[in-house]
Amino acid sequence: MRDQPSCLPPPEDVLEIGAPEQFAALSHPLRQRLLFALGHRPATVRQLAAQLDAKKGSVAHHLRVLRDAGLVRVVETRQVRGGTEQYYQRTARHMVVTEPQAAGAAVMLAAVAQELDLSPAETHLTLRHLRLSRAKTRELGEALAKLVDEAEEDAEDQPLHGVLVALYQQALPTSTTSSA
Repeated sequence: MRDQPSCLPPPEDVLEIGAPEQFAALSHPLRQRLLFALGHRPATVRQLAAQLDAKKGSVAHHLRVLRDAGLVRVVETRQVRGGTEQYYQRTARHMVVTEPQAAGAAVMLAAVAQELDLSPAETHLTLRHLRLSRAKTRELGEALAKLVDEAEEDAEDQPLHGVLVALYQQALPTSTTSSA
């Protein structure tokens, strides 16, 4: 019995996240972990449940929610012992939040925090504030995106690492004192 389908259509390169149902689908930590797990290869409910140490029924439910939101798709089905086994794949290699809002960012950051907490290896997390012109901000954003997009991957037997890139303008502090 093979563990991976033979030849599948590749996922799209980028999916823009912006619809309310997409944010709702991303709101559960297990759904985030499922998307992370499907980041490199398609998998079945059974494979995902084993990988994430979750119940198959729960994995199947959350995959349906992700599928309804257009974040995963079934790329192959096959008959196994009288049933149908489905291989799920992310619809895109990269998912970009088009208009980040507090709720969507909180969901994604919570999922990353959970992944960091579960990581068996040393992690790297840095927050730095820089004063940048618009041109330099655009240049830095493009350089960060290029760095992540062009990173060469090692063989499949190597550990999987997550990368989160955020570049944002810090909000100005609001004054709590009023002039009288």
